[in-house]
Amino acid sequence: MEISRLDADNLSVAGVDFFLLELFRGIPAAADPEGSDAARERLFSSPSADPSSRLRAEWKEYVEPDLRHLFASAIETVNADLARFEPTEGADPPESRLTIPTKHLDAWLNCLNQARLVIAARHGFTEIDLNDEFSILAQSPRDFALFQVHFYGLLQESFLRLLDG
Repeated sequence: MEISRLDADNLSVAGVDFFLLELFRGIPAAADPEGSDAARERLFSSPSADPSSRLRAEWKEYVEPDLRHLFASAIETVNADLARFEPTEGADPPESRLTIPTKHLDAWLNCLNQARLVIAARHGFTEIDLNDEFSILAQSPRDFALFQVHFYGLLQESFLRLLDG
């Protein structure tokens, strides 16, 4: 896989095999916290531990709706971009390529960060898990989830490096 800048307005993600294509396509679902209290709590962390605090109530009323909108919008943008994956002509084995408008990179970075936080919360990853060496040969769903967290982090880093020039 190669991530490069095509021009001032677009990035290219080329040489994406079937496995990586499925990882890319999994980003929006991985970023969705629904069905996991731990993931929702991680994404919408309250500034106060006291459930009866005024600050917590104001946070839920004024900040959380904007966060939900921001997160949903990022997922929509990434989904729309993912629909534009194209097969690379003549590649053997088959590969795909994606062009991402640079104006969408904030949404991509947001969605990738969401996905990493949600996956970590769903699987109860600790700092030790996240900083420890991981095996590319996932032997369990938890191993694969840790691989996803690291892969999505690598994508974030690659996008940020290209933005910095």
